[in-house]
Amino acid sequence: MALAGCSAGRRPCVVAVGGNSLIDPASDRGNLDTHDLARAVCEEIATLAVEAGSVVVTHGNGPQVGFEMLRNETASALIPPDGMDVNVAATQGYIGYLIQQVLGDVLEERGLDIPVSSVITQIQVDPRDPGFSSPTKPVGPFYDAGEARRMMSDGWRMCEDAGRGWRRVVASPKPLKILELPVIRALVEAGQIVICAGGGGVPVVREGLRVRGVPAVIDKDHATALLAGSLGADTFIISTGVPEVYLHYGKPDQRTLRRARLAEMLEYLEQGHFASGSMRPKILASASFLENGGARVVITSPGLILSALAGEAGTTILAR
Repeated sequence: MALAGCSAGRRPCVVAVGGNSLIDPASDRGNLDTHDLARAVCEEIATLAVEAGSVVVTHGNGPQVGFEMLRNETASALIPPDGMDVNVAATQGYIGYLIQQVLGDVLEERGLDIPVSSVITQIQVDPRDPGFSSPTKPVGPFYDAGEARRMMSDGWRMCEDAGRGWRRVVASPKPLKILELPVIRALVEAGQIVICAGGGGVPVVREGLRVRGVPAVIDKDHATALLAGSLGADTFIISTGVPEVYLHYGKPDQRTLRRARLAEMLEYLEQGHFASGSMRPKILASASFLENGGARVVITSPGLILSALAGEAGTTILAR
């Protein structure tokens, strides 16, 4: 299968793996199903690494960081809870470990000698970002309306998430600077597959010569768009829970968008086609990447990445 636009010697491809794709959908609270769920996307990344010559992987952590926060609150009577920035760092560590291990197994089975590295990544944000006063980032499991009301009475901020139930929402400031970018770039230039900026990166602010973690979860697609642009990536791949982007999603007149120009997608966005908790941030991140020199964005689900890159599945968004 020819992967249009991805060949050795070209700019790197950056793949953002959704946190929900590493969660067992059959569980009402989303138990981690470690190796089995990571295997499908790691098989694709291994093929992509050969075809593209350079691949960088990021991942979401929306469900997982919500679980970490819930664990901390549940155990708070026994041990002091960690800050939200530490929760993000923890999920970066264990999800990165999972992908690194499974991807390493796949490469070993194929006889490919490609090193894989995970980098705990800090991303600088503005302490005055309006996202701190208006939380919008859904994290953790889904709840029904009755459960959500009880959570809100306990001080949680909740929102209805694209018709799938209610979820906790936390602050989500705009990513400004990737502190470990020189390290990531060096590893990419050394021929490694790099897993980084997990969960949008650990949000930090600068205070003079020091940085300090802050309570927030950066949107991973926005952080990945910043990373892809900073690395001069050719292609930004968003692996998510749906095989392609739709107009009139979930309605009788639902329609697939297979290929579109960025200007068209922004028109659809203005028309209200993309929900805030699901596809809207992906389209905005796509716009950021394409407006800053990227060639194309491919949005699809695990198992279809290679077909989508060949133009046979998914949704491709082009700058022009």
